[in-house]
Amino acid sequence: MAYFFRLRCAATIVCFISLAGIAALAQQSPRTHKSAKNWGFAVSGDSRNCGNVVMPAIAAAVKKDGEEFYWHLGDFRVISRPDEDYLAEPSVKAKLDGKASDKASYLSAAWDDFLSHQIALFAPVPVYLAPGNHETAAPKTHDDLLNKFQSWFDKPELKAQRLKDDPSATAPTAYYHWIRNGVDFISLDNSLNSAYDEKQLKWFFALVSRDEADKNIRTIVVGMHEALPDSLSAGHSMCSSSDGITSGRAVYKALVHAQQTAHKKVYVLASHSHFYLENAYNTPYWNDPKNGGVVLPGWVVGTAGAVRYKLPPNLPPGTVAHDHVYGYVTGTVAADGAITFAFHELSEDALKQAKTADYTDDFIDQCFNQNPPIKDMKWFNEEDPCKEKH
Repeated sequence: MAYFFRLRCAATIVCFISLAGIAALAQQSPRTHKSAKNWGFAVSGDSRNCGNVVMPAIAAAVKKDGEEFYWHLGDFRVISRPDEDYLAEPSVKAKLDGKASDKASYLSAAWDDFLSHQIALFAPVPVYLAPGNHETAAPKTHDDLLNKFQSWFDKPELKAQRLKDDPSATAPTAYYHWIRNGVDFISLDNSLNSAYDEKQLKWFFALVSRDEADKNIRTIVVGMHEALPDSLSAGHSMCSSSDGITSGRAVYKALVHAQQTAHKKVYVLASHSHFYLENAYNTPYWNDPKNGGVVLPGWVVGTAGAVRYKLPPNLPPGTVAHDHVYGYVTGTVAADGAITFAFHELSEDALKQAKTADYTDDFIDQCFNQNPPIKDMKWFNEEDPCKEKH
């Protein structure tokens, strides 16, 4: 099976999880039992390439376990070339009839393909979308993204919260937040230039300031596509641009302030790098007192179907990380707002059991073993791209 490995450094993805919840995980992590006072949600990102056979298994598990919602952290389709799972669809193969792929037809169908083959399967579980760099890959633009997914960024609860915050904010944006049971979920947009623009930063800082002053907000959970700078996955992160480094560090420090000064529980979720990684901000930069000396709990979970990456080199001893895996993360929220996160790896059998009519067991086997083969996995950057900016 041909596989696609895009060498565009757009940013690492990070998942923040309570340190109390970190534990070495078996290949198939047990799901956390939810008491009557606990509730949960699910997160993953990067469902391009083979997402049409991985996401159905995630959807099945999310519904079976009663998660309150699913949060997708970006990279819905490849865009720069047709996804392997798209080309494997019988209707597409019949149309091509052995000819080379039709890029124009693919671009027209790609996002609808994502919605019908992946997101529709979560119903009736609510789904929230955070954009990734592939959503703005040429020839697609950020305006194209906003136009196509406007209804997703303007869901009733998101619109109500946006207008409550600012009655003049009538137009939806690709960044937003919603509050559930004292937890503020903040979905950010670093899909362009691996960075947050000035308008988004102003919105974010004002939001975090309100959360700090609000005694009803116990917890802040931030989700994004590319990981904040200076992570263990810095070779594929917001370190990709100077604006990304500056804006990402500002967001990190605002979250540290909310945790240290306002005593909020803070967790940050991301994807972009196609593996699973815990404690992603346990790095010399964030451990250094000159930079605040606070390591926020962080996770990378880009494991929803994209071509899989080799883990970064020289991870600290004891770091829990898995490559060449598919899966998702669940967060279980306790009554006091503390969240315990766990990774759930998906087996090939789980993918076959959840497959839709468009796919065969043989294609799932190709996605499971050749996306890419272990021997062909690569990592982006052996050096820390943020290092010169330290």
